[in-house]
Amino acid sequence: MSEGLVIDRVAEHPCYSGSAHGRFGRIHVAVAPRCNIKCNYCVRAFACANENRPGVTTRVLSVDEALDVVRRAVARDPRLTVLGVAGPGDALANEATFRLFERAGTEFPQLTRCLSTNGLLLPDRIDDLERLRIHTVTVTVNAIDPDVGAQIYAHVRYRGRTYRGREGFELLSRHQLEGVRQAARRGMAVKVNAVLVPGVNDHHLPDVARLVRALGAHTLNVLPVIPLDRFAHVPPPTPDDVTRVQEACGDVIEQFRGCTRCRADAIGVPGEDLDDRAEGVPADESCPLLAGAGTKE
Repeated sequence: MSEGLVIDRVAEHPCYSGSAHGRFGRIHVAVAPRCNIKCNYCVRAFACANENRPGVTTRVLSVDEALDVVRRAVARDPRLTVLGVAGPGDALANEATFRLFERAGTEFPQLTRCLSTNGLLLPDRIDDLERLRIHTVTVTVNAIDPDVGAQIYAHVRYRGRTYRGREGFELLSRHQLEGVRQAARRGMAVKVNAVLVPGVNDHHLPDVARLVRALGAHTLNVLPVIPLDRFAHVPPPTPDDVTRVQEACGDVIEQFRGCTRCRADAIGVPGEDLDDRAEGVPADESCPLLAGAGTKE
């Protein structure tokens, strides 16, 4: 894909373009509870309204509920330009993602269609993404070295089998990198998210940047790890730590520096998110565990 077409695709995407970040908004609809990998920094189980981090949602929506949320949001704010699925699990591990985009493409053709994925199923579903005219794809790639990756991922579930340790990471990494390559070749603008874990992958991320750029990724977004789960003991990176890694990677690939680590149900211009994210959809105020949200063994 030409660089000019990529720029056109991301010009009004607040999660891809720094100039668009405070001017345009996104609608994340939480239709994807299932996940097929276990990251050692990830806790998605709590459906709390007052917690802001990736993978959190007030509740999981049906496709019909999600479309109603989109209708209400678009009617309220004409600055909303992007419709995305970013969890609370993996977008590609949930058939609801595809049903949503099938219907939304007809009803909301003006919205950029976007999804976030761990990349495991990206080569398997790339034909579906092309058919549904997905414009932008974010793939989380935290490592390319198996010795590093095996520290970040506990297991990978693929085609009915669970892979652990180095074997699991090598399978995941192959699919991530091939998925980045295929998505870029088919005209999708690809952003790579990389979670910065001090002492694990901080010195490794420039290698990740070089490889994903060579495969066609347009932008890299370095995210400081939130100390949770097996990385609960890791001191979070300081802003200076993040800046150093961004500068090291910036010689290779464009850096996105405005990420607010959106929830899976975020709606609005970043920094101006609507309080009633799922207006008209009853929220579960007890913050229970999300039914079916975990990786299935």
